[in-house]
Amino acid sequence: MGRLDLPNLRLVIITGLSGSGKSTVIRVLEDMGFFCIDNLPIALLPKLFELPSASLREYSQIALVMDLREKEFLKAYPEVFNQLRERGYPLEIVFLEASDEVLIRRYSQTRRTHPLAEGCGVGEGIRKERQMLAGLRTMATLRIDTSTYNVHQLQGAIREIFEKKLTGRRMNLTFLSFGYSRGIPQEADLLIDVRFLPNPYFEQELKTLSGLDSRIREYLFQFEETRDFLARFRSFMEYLLPRYEGEGKAYLTVAVGCTGGRHRSVAIAEELGNLFQETYPVRRRHRDLDVSL
Repeated sequence: MGRLDLPNLRLVIITGLSGSGKSTVIRVLEDMGFFCIDNLPIALLPKLFELPSASLREYSQIALVMDLREKEFLKAYPEVFNQLRERGYPLEIVFLEASDEVLIRRYSQTRRTHPLAEGCGVGEGIRKERQMLAGLRTMATLRIDTSTYNVHQLQGAIREIFEKKLTGRRMNLTFLSFGYSRGIPQEADLLIDVRFLPNPYFEQELKTLSGLDSRIREYLFQFEETRDFLARFRSFMEYLLPRYEGEGKAYLTVAVGCTGGRHRSVAIAEELGNLFQETYPVRRRHRDLDVSL
């Protein structure tokens, strides 16, 4: 069967770890005008596109939550997803995840039962699920670590990501600052370490400021090594981005790390956003900016 003639079709699969925020994401997309289905059996997904194109035209934006609650999902998703892509459908797979500690806390607060925790603890259920979904995580076009988000922050992030994608055809770029002291962000596609740059933390008058303050930027950019690094990294990105787009990648997260995630990484992530915002939909996120010194 060939591809249906639906040039504006957008098909988004929401998946990932239990407790990572899939229900929140699907509600946001529904509010944005997507036709949404939660827990669609994997066998029914190809049948959606056997309907007459006139019937589907009304639902050109479709979002589906699919995960291991459906028994056949793990066995069937690789073949089904690959078939849809081979037929030319613009399949986006959004994989949500969070740290074990955060997921355990969420289950404790909501008193829900983890789907794989029967006969073992919640922590063991989470570890099993993470292992079972490792292949799907690799297939994802967008990975979002919700560990540091509350519900309202996740809602805002999803609106920002999908609104930009709706209004622009180019790949969405996220520049994410972080501190190595709190771990590497799991959603990173590219990782750049800027701990070699001069550190404002050791300047008494700059220590309590953040990388959003112009004084931090002025301090960093007075050094030739900062300017030289940024020029070289910009050139590297300009080489990479069209090639990622050529492979059909819709989202790219560039994580910029320094020691604490408050000064150098924030300022560099902001500057990278400024450099690329004229040609790509750009989002900036500073994971550790609010962490106390």
